[in-house]
Amino acid sequence: MLFSPITLLVLLFSLAAAFPRMDPKTLQQLFKRDTKSKACPFAQANTHGHSKRQIGFDPVAQRVSTTGKYAWKAPNLEAGDKRGPCPGLNALANHGYIPHNGIAPATTLIQALGEAYGMALDLATFLAIYGTVFNGDALSLTPGYSIGGPANIGLLGGVLSGTGITRTPSGLSGSHNNYEGDTSATRGDQYLFGNNDLLQIPFFQQYYDALLENTPAPQQYSALFRFRQSRFNYSIENNPYFFFPQFAGVLVAPAGFAFPPAMMSNHSAQYPQGYLDKETFKSFFAVTGGSGNFKYQPGYERIPDNWYKRAVGTEYSIPAFLLDVLEYARQDPRLLSVGGNTGTPNSFTGIDITALTKGVFNGATLAQGNNLQCFIFQLIQAEAPGVLTGLYSDLTKALQPLTNSISGALGGLGCPQLMELDESLYEKYPGYKKNPVRL
Repeated sequence: MLFSPITLLVLLFSLAAAFPRMDPKTLQQLFKRDTKSKACPFAQANTHGHSKRQIGFDPVAQRVSTTGKYAWKAPNLEAGDKRGPCPGLNALANHGYIPHNGIAPATTLIQALGEAYGMALDLATFLAIYGTVFNGDALSLTPGYSIGGPANIGLLGGVLSGTGITRTPSGLSGSHNNYEGDTSATRGDQYLFGNNDLLQIPFFQQYYDALLENTPAPQQYSALFRFRQSRFNYSIENNPYFFFPQFAGVLVAPAGFAFPPAMMSNHSAQYPQGYLDKETFKSFFAVTGGSGNFKYQPGYERIPDNWYKRAVGTEYSIPAFLLDVLEYARQDPRLLSVGGNTGTPNSFTGIDITALTKGVFNGATLAQGNNLQCFIFQLIQAEAPGVLTGLYSDLTKALQPLTNSISGALGGLGCPQLMELDESLYEKYPGYKKNPVRL
């Protein structure tokens, strides 16, 4: 029999969580009867941020095509092509790894993230499901979302056509405080800049200056800590509505610092762990010109020619990403602090995690063991129904892939069970009340 699109997404993530080292050919066989598309072509996920074992370089397996059907093509933004706050997704659309119009099925996103960037199945699947449920249409015949602004009619061939969604999905450009958030590496805070889509040249310049040259990517990431800290301090010092929620803040904001070295660095025999040179960095962020005279062309992100992704077997996974998050948080514990400014600059106040979770979690121990993963994923699950109320006619069905995927991701971790939240603690933050989509 054929699975529904929701069931397929649930099974895909459950398999990724339960069998993170499953051979991709096995996955392909499992889905062969249920989909006519190819299974995700990436291999077993690496479970360490930067493995100490010897990493080789295979110029055939790691080369990413930028020719033929993957040749770069400029977006036609006036005609409705969608481009948004994520430079990696924008580049995938420009190269045809996902639909050029920027409206992508979740399964296509999962495959493209692995094929082009070496993102592991667990991380790619969770991000695709999350974006679909919160910013796209989880009930479409082809569930997915817009990588940019709202897709008004015909999104994925079914939205607003009786599929069960009640209003136009926001896309990633409308995801402030639930996917994208404040204190981004290169984007501005929503309140200060009026959008969270567009690269801000001064922040890009700071990132550019902080990138160590002729240095392996793991060390480049470590050296970006002061820049990460300065961006966090900037939001505290300038944005009275700065809000730092658990997903868009604690988990997604660090991605802007971790993902470029992890998945935009070029790999070679000299740098098998990757090296993010400054020209490659500019290409992925649609920036031209020399230092001090940069020009930004929104939506024109490009994968460089002669570019090689992570080695097979070292795909960037959820555990690897969490290790990167914790590397910074151990140096500055504020980076795990859910909270925000209380109406004036420099008024950052963290939420008492113990009070928020009714004693289940303790903010002082979030960096220990699996606590951060347990905390973030369970809060997403607990708060999702309130966030999505009114978006779907059948909320339970729409949440099914997210609920099951989180259960699969946390299975075997021995997480303490979060039963309820004291959401009244958010009320003192005007950034939450201005836009209470706060995951």
